[in-house]
Amino acid sequence: MGCSVWRAAFNFGHLKVQSKLSVFFTMIILFTYLFYCLNGLCDSLPRPVYDQQSSSPNKMILNDGQEPSPQKLGAHNASQVSFVRGQLSDLSNSDAKSNISIANSFGSKKFPQAIIIGVKKGGTRALLEFLRIHPDVRAVGAEPHFFDRFYDKGLTWYRNLMPRTLEGQITMEKTPSYFITKEAPRRVFSMSRHAKLIVVVRDPVTRAVSDYTQTLTKSPGLPSFENLAFRNTTTGLIDTSWSAVRIGIYAKHLENWLHFFPLSSFLFVSGERLVTDPAGEMGRVQDFLGLKRVVTDKHFYFNQTKGFPCLKKPEGSSRPRCLGKSKGRPHPQIPSEVLLRLRDFYRPFNLKFYQMTGHDFGWD
Repeated sequence: MGCSVWRAAFNFGHLKVQSKLSVFFTMIILFTYLFYCLNGLCDSLPRPVYDQQSSSPNKMILNDGQEPSPQKLGAHNASQVSFVRGQLSDLSNSDAKSNISIANSFGSKKFPQAIIIGVKKGGTRALLEFLRIHPDVRAVGAEPHFFDRFYDKGLTWYRNLMPRTLEGQITMEKTPSYFITKEAPRRVFSMSRHAKLIVVVRDPVTRAVSDYTQTLTKSPGLPSFENLAFRNTTTGLIDTSWSAVRIGIYAKHLENWLHFFPLSSFLFVSGERLVTDPAGEMGRVQDFLGLKRVVTDKHFYFNQTKGFPCLKKPEGSSRPRCLGKSKGRPHPQIPSEVLLRLRDFYRPFNLKFYQMTGHDFGWD
C-alpha cells in the first residue's frame, strides 16, 4: 500500500515537471515569434505559388496564361521573351531556395496590371495622384524607369518596387518615357501581354514649350526655344532630334507599341480635359481599369493661382492637396511665328494620331 502511494506521488510530480517544461518551451516559442515580428521577419514563411491555377509561374507572369507566339514576335523578339522567361524562372527558383515569400496577411507584391506610359509634361503626375485616391489602386510614387533604364536589374528588382496589394486591388506605376522608348513595348509585352496602358497626351506645341520651361529652370543658360526647335531658322526646318519636339510626334511612337499590343489595350487621356474636366476624364480612366467610379467631381476644386485642379482637403488634413511647385510654372514668351511653324509641322502627325486612336483631340 505504501509503495502504491509513493509511486502515485512520484508520477504526479513527474507530470507537474512535464507540464512546467511544456509551458516553458511554449513561452520561448512565443517570445521568439514576437521578436521576429518586431524585426520585420514575419514574412519568412514558405512562399506561395505565383499562380494557384497553374503549375507554370513563368507563363502566368509573362502572358497571363498564354505564351507569346514566336511567329508573331520574330526570332529576335522571341529570344527576348525567352530571356525574360529565364529571369522569371530564376526568380521563382531563388525565392523557393531562400524560402522567402512575396505575400503575407497584408497582401502581396505583384507586377503592375496597368502602367501610365506617357507622355512627359502631359499630365501624368496629376493623373497618378488623382488615381491614388481610389481605394482599389496602389501605385509606386517615384518613376521606376524599369523598361527604359534599369531593365538589366531584372524582374525581381522591379517587383520589389511595387506596393503590396490585396485581392481586388490594382498595382500601377507611371514612367512617361516608356512611350518613346523603342525597346519598351517588347519588354512590357514579355511581362504581360494583357497589361493596360494609359497615355496622357497634350497639344504637342504646348507640351514642347512646357518641356523647355522645365529644362530651363534646371539649366538657366539654355539656348532659346527657337534655336533648339529649328535646325535652320531661315528655312524653318524643324529639328526632330531635340527631345522636346520628338516626344510630340505621337503617331510615330504609337506605331511602335501597336506592333505588340492591340488598340484596345490603350486608353488615351486628354491632358487638356484633365485640367478642364478632371472628374469626367477620371470617369473614363476608372471605367478602363474596371474600377467603380469612386473619384468624382466632389474630390476636385480649381486652383486659380496654379491654373489646374487640386484635390479637396481630405478628412483629417489641414489643407488641400495640390501638385508641387514644379507644376504650373509660367511659360516663357515664345514668338508667335515660331509657334505657328511648329503647329504646321505637327498637323499631319496629329491627324494621323486622331485616325489611329479614333479620337479628335482638337489641337488643330
